[in-house]
Amino acid sequence: MPNLPGAAPDTLLLQWCAFVGLLAFVTVLLARHNVWGILKDADPTGITMTILAVFTGATFWCGRRCHVLAEERRALDAWISSHRQRAGRGLPAALPLQARHTTDYLQAVERKRSLNHVENGQLTDVLAERLHGPSEGAWWVNGIQIKLGLLGKVIGFSILALQISQIESFDPSQTQTLLKSLTGGLGVALLTTAVGLVANILLGFQLVRLDRCADAILADALYFVETDLQSAAR
Repeated sequence: MPNLPGAAPDTLLLQWCAFVGLLAFVTVLLARHNVWGILKDADPTGITMTILAVFTGATFWCGRRCHVLAEERRALDAWISSHRQRAGRGLPAALPLQARHTTDYLQAVERKRSLNHVENGQLTDVLAERLHGPSEGAWWVNGIQIKLGLLGKVIGFSILALQISQIESFDPSQTQTLLKSLTGGLGVALLTTAVGLVANILLGFQLVRLDRCADAILADALYFVETDLQSAAR
């Protein structure tokens, strides 16, 4: 039987831990230079901190999702190993409790094979939905970060326009004071847009890795069903 090209179960989780460790290092480094305090003071709307809070929560969700997908990968590997050791008969001795989707799929396929039903297209669609479904909401949250940044941009330029409209006369001697008062709105616009964009990129990177891992599990499960299980059923 050919070996399936699946990665080690904990690879994605370890990559996420390394990524979070790098983020934690950067966070501490910025905190030592009081960057977070400057960001908070520069944005009276609170949108910047809201974006950071959304990003932090979504990042920890990605970590939990990495653990779930690792369990799914471990369950699939257990099925493949059991199939090879027992010549296609019986279930794995122990399966991860959280790996219910892969287990349900393979058990359903075996039940259909026992009834001489070899069509598994609908079951594969169900597995694909279960593996990818949770990420759809996360992608929506990722888009929210950009939208919050654009909202901050609109608010910032609105503040800038309001400040300009309140200028009744221009005194060259007050140029520095005038420019300082006008940079508040411009700072909000640029800051929220930049933070939203960076958060969107970093969270998008995590979600792409999750989707690729789910794709690999689905592909390996389908390959296993259509080759090893198919040949064992004959």
